[in-house]
Amino acid sequence: MRVVLQRVKEASVTVDGTIIGQIDRGFLLLVGVTHEDTLDQVNWLADKIAGLRVFEDEEERMNRSLDDVDGKILSVSQFTLYGDVKKGRRPAFTEAAKPDLANELYEAFNTRLRSNGTTVETGQFGAMMDIALINDGPVTLILEK
Repeated sequence: MRVVLQRVKEASVTVDGTIIGQIDRGFLLLVGVTHEDTLDQVNWLADKIAGLRVFEDEEERMNRSLDDVDGKILSVSQFTLYGDVKKGRRPAFTEAAKPDLANELYEAFNTRLRSNGTTVETGQFGAMMDIALINDGPVTLILEK
């Protein structure tokens, strides 16, 4: 499982001209699932993200968590995180999980994030989505398990 995390001042996801998920301060997560992923990996990553201390304290040090700043999460499924461009010019997506497994683990990931008390908005699995964000920092991390 692979997650690109961006600390944001605000973010939204739109499908067919309608905003379906929107947050203020928090994390925009682009979530990729591979065919070898398990619930253990999902839970580990969700718990890791929930506890990350990447928001600044009064001394401008990254020392506060999402919970400390009353932050929220916008989680968007992103199979292209497993695009392989080693050969040719078109990405191959053979490492991305099949849609049924990917959606199951993506939903489990969001459920686990919510179980930590976090508000989680989502995109629409499998849809063409427009994502808007105001990056905070910028702070961008890649997490894998």
